[in-house]
Amino acid sequence: MIDIDLLLASGAAFKKVARSEIIFSEDSTCSFYYQLVSGQVSWLNINDDGKPFIHTIIQPGESFGEIPLFDDGPYSATAMAIEDSIVIRLHKPVFLQLLKENHCLSMKFSQLLATRLRHNFMLLKSFANGEPEKRIKVILDHLKKEKRNLCVDCSQLKLTRQQIADMTGLRVETVIRSMRHMHEKGELQINRGKVFC
Repeated sequence: MIDIDLLLASGAAFKKVARSEIIFSEDSTCSFYYQLVSGQVSWLNINDDGKPFIHTIIQPGESFGEIPLFDDGPYSATAMAIEDSIVIRLHKPVFLQLLKENHCLSMKFSQLLATRLRHNFMLLKSFANGEPEKRIKVILDHLKKEKRNLCVDCSQLKLTRQQIADMTGLRVETVIRSMRHMHEKGELQINRGKVFC
């Protein structure tokens, strides 16, 4: 999202994060802009029963946790490392000054937030429909469009069925059954347990 050299020149610092480590928690105060350098981070909410709902899986180069940078509210979700990762973080006031001084960067953030908001509207619409296959299709279409969590060369989905379940609010058994049905209808390919979009 932002060039690492620019972040470092502004005073940003790298931070190593171990697998399953919480980077920030829902309802905590925002002090930093975060960008993933390596690894994977899950941006999620956990309900009262301990079941996660994954909003997205952050890939290297992407930022996360931006909302409270702009509205001064607490984090609306938790960020947790899926694997050992490295993030770069910049103090919030410095980040906001960087945006003020760089109109192009500010526009990129507006576009990013608009894209995420549009995806959330589509996802909510599919939830209102109630059909598991439509929920899964919305997620897969979004991943294809954004070229996220897919192998560039072969279009293999790089998410587990459990992660798809956690992104759609479905049980993993429902995801498995629905994806098998989608395969039978030709909406996706399953080969030796691997899913191709």
